[in-house]
Amino acid sequence: MAAMVRIGCAGWSLPRGSWPAVPDTGTHLQRYAQRLHAVEINSSFYRPHQPATYERWAGSVPPDFRFSVKLPKTITHENRLRDCAPLLRSFLAQAHGLGDRLGCLLVQLPPSLAFEDSTATPFFTALRAQHPGAVALEPRHASWFTPEVDAALKEFQVARVLADPVRHEAGASPGGWPGLVYVRLHGSPRMYYSSYSDATLEALAAKLRQAADGGADVWCVFDNTAAGAAMVNALALGRLLGA
Repeated sequence: MAAMVRIGCAGWSLPRGSWPAVPDTGTHLQRYAQRLHAVEINSSFYRPHQPATYERWAGSVPPDFRFSVKLPKTITHENRLRDCAPLLRSFLAQAHGLGDRLGCLLVQLPPSLAFEDSTATPFFTALRAQHPGAVALEPRHASWFTPEVDAALKEFQVARVLADPVRHEAGASPGGWPGLVYVRLHGSPRMYYSSYSDATLEALAAKLRQAADGGADVWCVFDNTAAGAAMVNALALGRLLGA
């Protein structure tokens, strides 16, 4: 079961406090990939990377390691999902350099972006025309957290992220396509800084086990990286799951 749950961090930086827990040779990515089996690439949100860069990263990790890649802000925050087919084509030409190490795409929306079917349907149609793999959506406007939107996301096989801290009551559970469960933990109560308690991680492990036992592909990404808590929490969760 544990192999069905992918645990990782937002980025593969290694805080000095985590060094005893990872091998002491190789690049940070190589060392990271010896202990965790997934990572989220957030730098792609801010700037493009050459296909050769993605190829190099893919060649640095074991065969069972997978990357999640965040869509660029030009798509999600500047164009706000409109008229994005050329931008998607350019981004995917880069990210597909990961080959079979590409595990998921992450689409994080700005808090101000409300759901509009006239925008969402063309966007996900264009995305699915170019990328058949796993897609996780992290919306932040309340209008995305409805049964109607969940049904629309299921049609495109797009999972709605469970993000902590939870912004809206309906966001306390994952939604959209049930074949993928994607959890993003930003740190609570202080976002990006706070570490999660042992009790919280134990409860999380039980929920992830349940999702995996139900047949979902499960990802859990710690984004509380500002003070080094992400790596500590990820390794602790891995121990709880027997990974």
